[in-house]
Amino acid sequence: MGLIRDFLGSGDTSNTEVASSGNGGVATSSANGGAVSLGDVNSGGNAGNAIGVGDTVGSVGVDGGSVANVTDIGVTANGGTAISDASGGNYNLAFVS
Repeated sequence: MGLIRDFLGSGDTSNTEVASSGNGGVATSSANGGAVSLGDVNSGGNAGNAIGVGDTVGSVGVDGGSVANVTDIGVTANGGTAISDASGGNYNLAFVS
C-alpha cells in the first residue's frame, strides 16, 4: 500500500494526495507464425492407368477408366510464446497532479 500524506505540511490528512512512480505503461507483444515454405511434394507416380494392346485385327476399343489422385497437405506455423514487459524502471520521479 502506498504512503498517503498531506503534502502541504499542515498535518491535516483529510485532503490527501497519492503519489505514484515507476509505472511501466503498456506492453504489447505478438507471436506471429510467419511464412512456411514447402519443397517438392511427391504424391505418387501419377501414371494413371497403363494399358498394353497387342496385335489386333479389326476395330479395337480401349478404355482406361477413371484416374483420381488426391494429396492432402496440412501446414501450421505456430508462433510460439510472446513475452512482454512493462517494468517501471529505476530512478523515477514521483509527483502529484
